[in-house]
Amino acid sequence: MSDQRDPSGMAAFSICEALLLALQDRKLLPEGEILGILRDAAATHENAQGPETERKLHMETAKLINEIIVGGNLSQRT
Repeated sequence: MSDQRDPSGMAAFSICEALLLALQDRKLLPEGEILGILRDAAATHENAQGPETERKLHMETAKLINEIIVGGNLSQRT
């Protein structure tokens, strides 16, 4: 996201990423399901409605999630 100075947002992001990695490492969720969760989250933000400023934030959020899918730790770990 463009404003990565939001400590609560970055904390939530880091915690969620760590949880997804732990679920994968412990083989509680396969990589395909984790990627599905991320794709669903991105789609939710991509399809969000509202004022232009709000939609812009949603699109930035979707972009960040899609970057995790393409080049993030989850796709590189086995």
